[in-house]
Amino acid sequence: MPTSPRILAVSWGSITVDGFGDFKDAKLWPGGARAWDWNETGTRHSPGTQPADVEELLDAGATVVVLSLGMEERLGVADETLALLRERGVQVHTAETAAAVELYNTLAGTAAVGGLFHSTC
Repeated sequence: MPTSPRILAVSWGSITVDGFGDFKDAKLWPGGARAWDWNETGTRHSPGTQPADVEELLDAGATVVVLSLGMEERLGVADETLALLRERGVQVHTAETAAAVELYNTLAGTAAVGGLFHSTC
């Protein structure tokens, strides 16, 4: 199983992922990363992260998922997303973005972790 890439830096509007570059919002999984484009799934601050947002992470083998709530914790997580992760036996963590990055980086060396990170509100 490939390792999950580390996040090198996060600040308002920018997330830098080792080997993948800079993103406004980022989607990471074992062996990869890309921009997280909310328009792909219709994600909005409320109700928040959609089940379709996490499917790519699960397809890539993530057994642990970290979901950021934004720098000011304005991004929700849809109840259906949490239900999907529980149904699949995936451990899920939610936190403010800086705390989510710290947790993700800690887990990246020990687990097949995926994450969704919102770098603004």
